[in-house]
Amino acid sequence: MTDVDHRFASPETQPYAPVTGNLADLLERVLDKGIVIAGDIKIDLLDIELLTIRLRLFIASVDTAKKAGIDWWETDPALSSRAARDALAEENERLRARLEALEGAAEETQGAVR
Repeated sequence: MTDVDHRFASPETQPYAPVTGNLADLLERVLDKGIVIAGDIKIDLLDIELLTIRLRLFIASVDTAKKAGIDWWETDPALSSRAARDALAEENERLRARLEALEGAAEETQGAVR
């Protein structure tokens, strides 16, 4: 029987040769396709669930995330100046409407007292 020394075998002769690539290629592929890492942590005491933590991690480029329907950074006022302006404008409109309603109620009350 013949023994084969695999220490000096070329990748072409190995049936399951590892695919080589650099970190940049791997990162580009992950950001292009996206990757999801999910996990759950449960803490039970005597069959009573005390704590459950659900972790979901989605790593992708902005374009890939948008294709997946994820764009929370565009609507978070802490991360987007446009979202902050929109939030302030919305709050301003609500306060103006509330002020008008209060002024209207105050005028009706004053008119009823006279």
